[in-house]
Amino acid sequence: MQNEFNQGQGQGQRPVGPPPKTYLAESIIVTIICCWPLGIPAIVNAAKVDRLYQQGLHADAQRASEKAKQWCIYSAIGAAVFIVLYFLFVFLIVGLENF
Repeated sequence: MQNEFNQGQGQGQRPVGPPPKTYLAESIIVTIICCWPLGIPAIVNAAKVDRLYQQGLHADAQRASEKAKQWCIYSAIGAAVFIVLYFLFVFLIVGLENF
């Protein structure tokens, strides 16, 4: 009975197939280059992927991989928004000074 309950969760099962992508390199890059407050959760989730996969928690490993990817995207978007706002602000200040 206990075995049937755990089968759906993937607990205690040996890893089957390739592990999900960790996005660890991408997480580190966006943390350093882009927006570090949003890159830190990407690193945390990326670091969980292999451990969860080796424990047989395939669904949890996949979720951690997806969250790492999501935080990488958020970090890149955050950096792009900051850059655009920065240049708009600079051009408005320069434009007002020359007016």
